[in-house]
Amino acid sequence: MKFFHSKTALRLFFILLLLITLYLLSCVLKVKSGHGIDQQEGLYWQEENSIDVMFLGTSHVHCDVNTGLLYNSYGITAYDYSGAEQPLWMTYYYLKELYRYQTPELLVLDLYGPARFKEDYQYTWISENIYGMRFSSNKVKMLLVSVEPDRIRDYFPSFAIYHNRYDSLSEDDFQSFFWNSEDKQAFKGYTPYFGTELQTEPDDFFTEEKGGLTKKSEKYLRKIIAYAKKKQTPLLLISAPYVITKEDKMTYNQIAEIAAQEDVAFIDFNEYYEDMGLDFTTDFNDESHLNYQGSCVFTDYLGNYLKENYDLTDRRGDPSCESYLDNQKLILKEAKEASATG
Repeated sequence: MKFFHSKTALRLFFILLLLITLYLLSCVLKVKSGHGIDQQEGLYWQEENSIDVMFLGTSHVHCDVNTGLLYNSYGITAYDYSGAEQPLWMTYYYLKELYRYQTPELLVLDLYGPARFKEDYQYTWISENIYGMRFSSNKVKMLLVSVEPDRIRDYFPSFAIYHNRYDSLSEDDFQSFFWNSEDKQAFKGYTPYFGTELQTEPDDFFTEEKGGLTKKSEKYLRKIIAYAKKKQTPLLLISAPYVITKEDKMTYNQIAEIAAQEDVAFIDFNEYYEDMGLDFTTDFNDESHLNYQGSCVFTDYLGNYLKENYDLTDRRGDPSCESYLDNQKLILKEAKEASATG
C-alpha cells in the first residue's frame, strides 16, 4: 500500500509539474500586441466589476480614448476593449465575453469598422482579435462566424500557432505571469501613437444619402443593441474623429437611422472637429488615427459629454481604483519617453 501511495503521489507531482510548465510556456510564448491581443488578454487581469465604461470597436478606440485622462479629469473608470479593424460580429462576442467579468454602467461602440470594411471575412488583422481571448464556447462561436471553415486551423488552437516563437522572444515576453498582476491591471487598453502627420481637414463629406452597411454588419449591430438592452446597459454608438470620406458618412447615416429605430444614441464626432479644437496639423498620427496629443483633445471632449449625459460614478479618491492612478502614470511615462526620443 505504501508503494502504491508513493507511486500515486509521484504521478500527481509530475502532472502538476507538467501543468505548471505548460502555464509558464504559454505565458512566455503567447503573442503580445497592442493592436488587440493585449487589449483582449488584459481584460482578465482587471478586478471584477471595476470598469464603469467599456469602449468597444476598432483601433480608433485603443489609440484615441485615453483611459488615464478619463479617470484623472472625470473620475471615469474605463477600458478600451478593442481590436484592429474589428468587425461587428467579433465585437458581439467580445461583448458577451466582457459580461462574464464586468458589469459596466455604459457601453460605447465605435463604428469605423463597418463604415470602412465590407467583407464578410476580414483576415488582415483577424489574429489580433482572436489570440487574446481565453478558450470557451464563446470563442468557438466567434471563430465560426469570423473564419471560413477551411481556415479555422490557421487561428485555432492558439497555442498551436505561437508555440514555435522561441527565436523571436523579447524581455516583454517574460512579464505576463501571475506575479505581474499589478502591472497588468495598470494597463487599460489605451495604446497611443506618438507620430505626427499633417492632414487636410475634410470639408466635403456631408451628405444625406444612406447606405453601405452590409447585411452581416447590420445583423450584428442589431444583435449588439439587443444584448445591451437585455443587460439593461445604456449603449452609445460613436465614430471617433479621423479623415472621414463621403462613403463613410453614408454608412454613418444608415447607422443613425438604425439607432433612431432602436432608441439608441449615435454621435459622429467628425461633425465636431472645431468644437473639440482638433488641429489637423498637429493631432494626427495618420489619416485614420489621432496621435497622443489628438487623443487627449478628443478624450477630454468625450469625457465631458459622458459626464453631462450619463449618470456615471466619479471614482476619484476611491482606494479600489489605484490601478487607474497607475494607468495614468504609465501613460505619462510613455509620453515623456516618446517626447525625449522624438
